Amino acid sequence: MVTAPRFDAALAALVGGGVAFIVVGGVAAVLGGAPINTFDVDIVPARDDANVGRLLGALASIDACYRDLAGSVIRPDAAGLRGPGHHLLLTQHGPLDVLGTVGAGEDYAQLLPDTELVELGPLTIRVLGLAGLIRTKEAAGRPKDLLALPIRRRVLAERG
Repeated sequence: MVTAPRFDAALAALVGGGVAFIVVGGVAAVLGGAPINTFDVDIVPARDDANVGRLLGALASIDACYRDLAGSVIRPDAAGLRGPGHHLLLTQHGPLDVLGTVGAGEDYAQLLPDTELVELGPLTIRVLGLAGLIRTKEAAGRPKDLLALPIRRRVLAERG
């Protein structure tokens, strides 16, 4: 059981496994300078067969399974990861959400133009920029996302 999430270790497994992915959600906002709390790391991976294979390998290396209140150990599979759905996983490094699409159904290829490369210690990761985060959160329209929008907009305005 993980006592404190190690997002850097989960991301290192993905980078080390050669997985093409974009960090979105709260971790992306924090890396973009927004002072918010987050309890998991959200990624949108490329969903082509080769990348899904690399993703499965990386997920296996960090013992990923679906978060299940009943305690069942259910592992992700290629068929599921190729789809647009959300996979809420628990790893040895903490919660990891693998999202097929975000916002108004945007996938890896659609988000790619709004990303930036960010150095996180020895890692270089692709992160959705604040403008992209704001757009996808507005499109999702969930109350918890809408509440955080003023903070993200303020940081984006301050960054120019």
